[in-house]
Amino acid sequence: MSNNVYDRLVGDSSYKKLELPKESKIVENQININNLNPNSFGFTRIGSHTFNISLLNVKKNVESIKHEMDKAIENHEKIIVFPEMCLTGYTCGDMFFQNLVYEEVVKGLLEIRDYSKNKPIVFIIGLPLLIDGKNYNVAAVINNGHIKGIVPKTYLPNYHEFYEQRQFVSGMNLNCEINLAGEKIPCSRNLLFVSSQNEDIKIGVEICEDLWSYDTPSTKLAKSGATIICNLSASNELVGKNEYRKDLIKSTSARLNVCYAYSSSGRGESTTDLVYGGTCIIGFNGSIVKENEMFSMESVFTDIDVELLVKRRQENTSYIKENECRKIYCDIEEENIYESLINRFPFHADKKQCKEILRYQAEALKARLEHVNADPVIGLSGGLDSTLALIVSYEAIKLMNKSSRCIHVISMPAFGTSKVTRSNAELLANIMDVDFKEIDIKEIVQLHLEQIGHEKDKEDVTYENAQARERTQILMDTANMINGLVVGTGDLSEACLGWSTYNGDQMSNYAVNISLPKTLIKEVVHYYAEEHEDLKEVLLSILGTPISPELIPTSKGKIVQKTEDILGPYEVHDFFIYHCLRNGFLPRKIYYLATKAFDKIYSKEDILKWEKTFYKRFINMQFKRSCLPDGVKITSVSISPRGDLRMPSDAQCEMFIKDLENIK
Repeated sequence: MSNNVYDRLVGDSSYKKLELPKESKIVENQININNLNPNSFGFTRIGSHTFNISLLNVKKNVESIKHEMDKAIENHEKIIVFPEMCLTGYTCGDMFFQNLVYEEVVKGLLEIRDYSKNKPIVFIIGLPLLIDGKNYNVAAVINNGHIKGIVPKTYLPNYHEFYEQRQFVSGMNLNCEINLAGEKIPCSRNLLFVSSQNEDIKIGVEICEDLWSYDTPSTKLAKSGATIICNLSASNELVGKNEYRKDLIKSTSARLNVCYAYSSSGRGESTTDLVYGGTCIIGFNGSIVKENEMFSMESVFTDIDVELLVKRRQENTSYIKENECRKIYCDIEEENIYESLINRFPFHADKKQCKEILRYQAEALKARLEHVNADPVIGLSGGLDSTLALIVSYEAIKLMNKSSRCIHVISMPAFGTSKVTRSNAELLANIMDVDFKEIDIKEIVQLHLEQIGHEKDKEDVTYENAQARERTQILMDTANMINGLVVGTGDLSEACLGWSTYNGDQMSNYAVNISLPKTLIKEVVHYYAEEHEDLKEVLLSILGTPISPELIPTSKGKIVQKTEDILGPYEVHDFFIYHCLRNGFLPRKIYYLATKAFDKIYSKEDILKWEKTFYKRFINMQFKRSCLPDGVKITSVSISPRGDLRMPSDAQCEMFIKDLENIK
């Protein structure tokens, strides 16, 4: 063995470096409240970059990194992650024991640092670094002319094709400050890089194998508040490995409620024994939102909503906050750009999910029917909601191995019933072979209105509600008479908007549709139509009929009272419902998202008008939801007063409307 001190310390694998003392918990009493910028919605743009590595050619790699930095700036990216060891290449082997490598790496690092001046962007670069006589595989976090921190790799793979422990040591217990070119740079795996403009943007860093370990550093980082995890990787390709890698990223981003940005080295790495694909992947809250094609060497970027991640944690009582990481503030430019695809239909379900929805509804209704030993009683209007209630009842009865004739269906036409809905109700009941009865309620409603002294031919709210309550009375009394259970037809959209008659169609014995919005009910009914040829024609006719409570007299047998003409399109209101109740977003942020989602479909003026309608009705109509009957939760949004939505009936909507009125 050489007597050279450097050789003895670095080259001798039997030499055991003294471990630095384990870091103590960092307790920070100072908590910053986000600057309440009315135009800030918590968006940021994150990029995963890769490039053709030049092994041991630091100068050339620096130029490539600078080129990628320029591209990121053109794309308005704010956080950019590069591959592991990208300053030198990962596959340099024992050349990592050469002093010259580290001299060149430091020069290259400082050149990138200087190149980042006047750039309020975070760049995360992978490199080898000699610290206190030992080699570390690290990530340098660079921002606006400064090296903000050094994060060492925790887990070093030393199995199969990997032998990192031959050249490097773990940064598990590394906790120090590095003096470099006049800067004191914190060095630890427990660092959080926080935007000084938006406290919710907290970046944690881990390196390659750290993701694959049983106790990932990202878990601790997330528990300390990280909303973005950046992984610098040099991961070789094997058959099936990329799918597993994506599964890891998806599951990690879901479990930790984070955005996970992953960048791996590709072409240019040594192919002596392995091949590297240059994979770039960005996962967000359980989904892969952006990825490149392997070996394309293309960088990717996407817009993420950090506020959404924070809201998920806010409502999750299983998320236990810790404070074991040091916060380092960075200058990250805030820019309200969000060009990711916004789903117009956040409640959308595919064929498989529609099948699941029906099964959940049917199983829940079956359990209730068996518990009370009753048969279903349904008011069938020929409209969308009552159609689904009948389908659910039909499926529940099948699960109970009972005849469809034990389903009691009553059609109750009145002043506003159209020819098409009346005909569709009877046709649907006949095809499904259920017990069907029609009771015309015009005469009894007219008599009731006369008895209470209601002005004749006055088509006001009393006139409308009298019809709804009479229908409910008939259903309830029939259920009493035949030992039945009234199956509710009302849906989530109507309940949120208060579009129902108190103690009329608002009431039932069991509400099977109460967690399904109108847009989703359409999808489930359409799915059922495609699966049942004998019902397809009538179900498609029902789907094509304008949505209406049919409480105002028809004109030549056609519907006059159209709900969406009064309230606005259900697809827009369902969008509001999702982002208000599921995400708790600001009204002005929901408006911003809606204008993006419905661009060139509806005007901004109409969207703003409809959102004001939504908030007024949603808040003012809580008294109807406070006494909702039992009903099964199917989607992630529920308004059960016993479960998901505890809300006073006398709340006021002024501040929500004011927030919308301040939109410029």
